Amino acid sequence: MSRILAIDYGRRRCGIAVTDPNRIVATALATVETARLVGWLKNYFASEEVGLVIVGEPTTMQGTPSESMRYIRPALARLRREFPTLEFVMWDERFTSTLAHRAMLDAGYRRKDRQDKGAIDRMAAVIILNSYLESRAAGLNFSL
Repeated sequence: MSRILAIDYGRRRCGIAVTDPNRIVATALATVETARLVGWLKNYFASEEVGLVIVGEPTTMQGTPSESMRYIRPALARLRREFPTLEFVMWDERFTSTLAHRAMLDAGYRRKDRQDKGAIDRMAAVIILNSYLESRAAGLNFSL
């Protein structure tokens, strides 16, 4: 079985998480500068079998697309062009940065480590991926 990779897409950097080959456990993988994302993904996909990519979809409290979708849509279109054999799914990422910070606090991360924006981005990607995995386990499928 192939892995599922999740991207918490940002203007400066992207947090990336991935499942094990059995698609059971989500793990933080990397933080990549957004400008280098496509090259990084090409290298990763060359060495690991990935069958699905989950991209965080920022929405407002009302469930409408947030302002940041204006740069995520073109980025997602580029990813789909670069990797036409992969399936891309957008997944709600509301509160993931807040949840990531809370998880780091609960896990006992030192203040300095909690201020590492790359670590927060990686943790947000894990939260996005876990949310997707949990919805699949519950029999829900909201693929777009």
